[in-house]
Amino acid sequence: MALAIFDLDHTLLNGDSDYLWGEYMVANNIVDEAEYQRLNQLFLEDYQRGELDNHQYLQFALQPLTLHPIEKLYDWRQDYIENWIKPRIATGTSDLLKKHRQQRDELIIVSATNLFITAPIAELLNIPNILSTEPEIIDNRYTGNYLGTPTYKEGKVTVLAQWLESRDHSLDDSYFYSDSINDLPLLEQVSQPVAVNPDEPLSQIANQRNWPILDLRA
Repeated sequence: MALAIFDLDHTLLNGDSDYLWGEYMVANNIVDEAEYQRLNQLFLEDYQRGELDNHQYLQFALQPLTLHPIEKLYDWRQDYIENWIKPRIATGTSDLLKKHRQQRDELIIVSATNLFITAPIAELLNIPNILSTEPEIIDNRYTGNYLGTPTYKEGKVTVLAQWLESRDHSLDDSYFYSDSINDLPLLEQVSQPVAVNPDEPLSQIANQRNWPILDLRA
């Protein structure tokens, strides 16, 4: 059984679920529009350049979760998944996942986006395994902190290695699908790296190394 690993944002989805959650909160007056939208955009641009201070970003992204009861947050999240995420599942995602299921591969999402957002998306896509930065919950409230190693850049390699060790899996014959130069550390670890809708730096590397390039939006 080979491992089929998937990035989430701009790979299986047409868009960034973390950024879109911020936009959802702005649209529903959950956060201050002007300030949150400005910072959300700046962090997105930093990420796209590969220059994101991930700790600083996580402090920003997780802080709104501390302000509301968890039940209310989950109600908003359900609406967000239904109306903002479902329409953004890439056209080719279903067929790609079906191919790996037919091969009896083990499917897993490894995403830098935090687990509050990614867990229901993994469930929506029927992907049984998800590695994602885990927000801390104490006494049924989000604290604004996160647990363990964030799943960003080299952190994806670290957290996946821990997961593999705990399950006696390996990266033999493994696949990893990603759009982003930020995922180069993990792309270089797998047997079969695949660039999906790649950004320009990853597109250049994929062409230099003869990696397959997919467009799941087509």
